[in-house]
Amino acid sequence: MWFYDKILFYIKLLSSKEKELYLFLYQLLGFCPHNLQLYKQAFCHRSHAKKHPDEKNLDNERLEFLGDAILNAVVSDMLYKKFSKGKEGFLSNTRSKIVQRESLNRLADETGLIKQLKYSCPAHSHNCYMGGNAVEALIGAVYLDRGYSCCRSFIEQRLIKPHINVNSLARKVINFKSKLLEWCQKNKIEINYELISSKRDSEGCEIFCSSVIIGGIEREQGKGYTKKESQQEASRKILIKINNSEEFRNSLLSSAIQK
Repeated sequence: MWFYDKILFYIKLLSSKEKELYLFLYQLLGFCPHNLQLYKQAFCHRSHAKKHPDEKNLDNERLEFLGDAILNAVVSDMLYKKFSKGKEGFLSNTRSKIVQRESLNRLADETGLIKQLKYSCPAHSHNCYMGGNAVEALIGAVYLDRGYSCCRSFIEQRLIKPHINVNSLARKVINFKSKLLEWCQKNKIEINYELISSKRDSEGCEIFCSSVIIGGIEREQGKGYTKKESQQEASRKILIKINNSEEFRNSLLSSAIQK
């Protein structure tokens, strides 16, 4: 009873908006947040912080950086244990499917997190990543507020288990090259693939290495047992950078503007 009395006393001290956020977090996280300020920051997009001087140091980008690393670590650990015979390539591809912005954006919608986000710009162009970025920022906030063990439980039990069918996703074939070509075509960016080398490994299997050239600059390389596999791997690496790095994304977009 003492614990619940303490919570009720704390909630009474909050403003109406803070109470709404607190209750939302309690339902989503499954536990009571300790430091509400961390979660406010997780839901504050850079565009909002810029237009509100009193919140200029409260954007969620640092928390997003932290949450991205933790999410990848938790998902990697989970997949390593779940697929005991899975090879490195399979594990990497499955992890990419789980942590890609498309999956995280869907999580933001399904959990209602996107409705808590503060932003002051249209939700299009690069801002279509706001929801997924906020998911990572929330993970960073949970880690700082309650520690790694609690954060891992939140990711596995509250985000992945109810919303992502890992077995189905692992079997799903994603054509990374097609997705990258589509993105470049949409943004009027020139893209080419070049075979760099082919050599045999210690078991006599031929390994191909291909590069992706975007805007006249080699951006990434990939290896595989076929040319197609090597191009897919290089494309996968590029898409991860596009989704996770605004600086990299803008560098590609600028190559289209300068054409």
